[in-house]
Amino acid sequence: MTNAPVEAIEVARAQPYPGAPDNWKRFFTFSTDHKVIGIQYIVTSFFFFLVGGLFSMVMRGELITPEADLIDRTVYNALFTMHGSVMLFLWTFPVLVGIGNYLVPLMIGARDMAFPRLNAVSFWLIPVVGVLMIGSFLAPGGPSQSGWWAYPPVSLQNPSGSLINGQVLWLLAVAISGVSSIMGGVNFVTTIFRMRAPGMGWFRMPAFVWSVLAAQLIQLYGLPSLTAGAVMLLLDITAGTSFFAPERGGNPVLYQHFFWFYSHPAVYVMVLPVFGIFSEVIPVHARKPLFGYRVIAVSSILITFISATVWVHHMFASATPSWMRILFMVTSMLVGVPTGIKIFGWVATLWGGKIRLTTPMLFAIAGFVNFVFAGITGIMLASVPIDIHVNNTYFVVGHFHYVIYGTIVYGIYAGLYHWFPKMTGRMYYEGLGKVHFALTLLGTNLTFWPMHPLGLMGMPRRVASYDPEFAFWNVIASLGGFLLGISVLPFILNMVSSWVQGEKAGDNPWRAIGLEWLTSSPPPVENFEEIPTVISGPYGYGKDEPLVATKGSVALGEA
Repeated sequence: MTNAPVEAIEVARAQPYPGAPDNWKRFFTFSTDHKVIGIQYIVTSFFFFLVGGLFSMVMRGELITPEADLIDRTVYNALFTMHGSVMLFLWTFPVLVGIGNYLVPLMIGARDMAFPRLNAVSFWLIPVVGVLMIGSFLAPGGPSQSGWWAYPPVSLQNPSGSLINGQVLWLLAVAISGVSSIMGGVNFVTTIFRMRAPGMGWFRMPAFVWSVLAAQLIQLYGLPSLTAGAVMLLLDITAGTSFFAPERGGNPVLYQHFFWFYSHPAVYVMVLPVFGIFSEVIPVHARKPLFGYRVIAVSSILITFISATVWVHHMFASATPSWMRILFMVTSMLVGVPTGIKIFGWVATLWGGKIRLTTPMLFAIAGFVNFVFAGITGIMLASVPIDIHVNNTYFVVGHFHYVIYGTIVYGIYAGLYHWFPKMTGRMYYEGLGKVHFALTLLGTNLTFWPMHPLGLMGMPRRVASYDPEFAFWNVIASLGGFLLGISVLPFILNMVSSWVQGEKAGDNPWRAIGLEWLTSSPPPVENFEEIPTVISGPYGYGKDEPLVATKGSVALGEA
């Protein structure tokens, strides 16, 4: 299926739209330009990344000594709840949607997303979610303290007695976030199915677009479950219904099914676009075609289907029947097959390549190496005996953060550095980028690796105080956490100073192959002067074949 031109996109429009500001002020408007919306997502979510990171540093400050001597235990409970919630609902999901928003139309040769206004509405719901989450600190009783999973019956408790309390605001925020993401999913899937440029068949589509499609399909089948669970829990708290309240005949384990049916595949919603970023960055900076492109592309769709069958492995300790434990242990381990295919493809692409260790390449390589480690511990957690042994310990926290931070955040950094010249028309400072990478790599491993021995030793998570025998690893993890916080500073300095006065990048500073590199940097409002016709695959490095049937394509094909 190829792009079916519609009348609206053939109409020439002014640069920018009539009446829209042609400066930084457009990022504060209800713009329908997918590139503006993409940067709105990225910058807004990065602000919340700093907020969530601040919460984590306060927690690491508390955990640097065995005694709870820095903050009150209820404050600690609120901080770990809001740290997880902010990092997931306001940083990781939105920033990846922002990167996808910016890149997908450019990569498939479209002028915009299929539903530009729906796209803008999806973004502007994110600040609403942020206000509800952060505003809950001012609610009676403070913010939610039941963790980012909000299991009942803990989440049903309302000591303040107020109808408007932190848990209610948290649930409203999650429900609104779910609506925003569902709208985004409809938009991405429709755009990819219906708006590809002429000649761009399925296997001429970049791996990043495949990964976004796979992730957004999970959003469409999984998110209604979480959103429905959040609304039902909200009704239990505010209207006295009894879906999950055990004292009224409800079933709290039912909530766990609603929650994990989406929230485990949600990890793939986050990591699949990052896999796509790795698949784009590595060939460019290794100067080789992506090894096994077609298999890597199909493996993304395989992950979409398999990830729908794994959620119960989070409930092995929730009175789950033995037959169900065995079934979900097998399906959970099965995810290792398509992810292993991707890792093999990236390694084979690097093998024998003319590797340029630029900042995006460093983050991409370190990101998938971290993922290999996280994958090994993930397979361990999929095993029923090991999962029961380390259930609810810091081993799980360490594994999870090697996925979320060591893989996903690394991929986000790789993508931002790689496409920064396209987004801004400026080059970032390579030296600052490498300082940022070195601090991040050291901070990541100092913070999250010690959590594995802590978990094996039996230290439970979500505690403000602990036995002194756990102190050594906690001190190292806390020092690593502070370093990780400091590591963000050179990134901010680099992005701001480069955008303001960095060297001009040109349209294609990496000599990369891809439709997004055919247009100017930054791209015009309509992306392309005319819709390109694709005549070859996406990774023709070292091949004498043009990418598109336009005048400038021959040079790109020979890159």
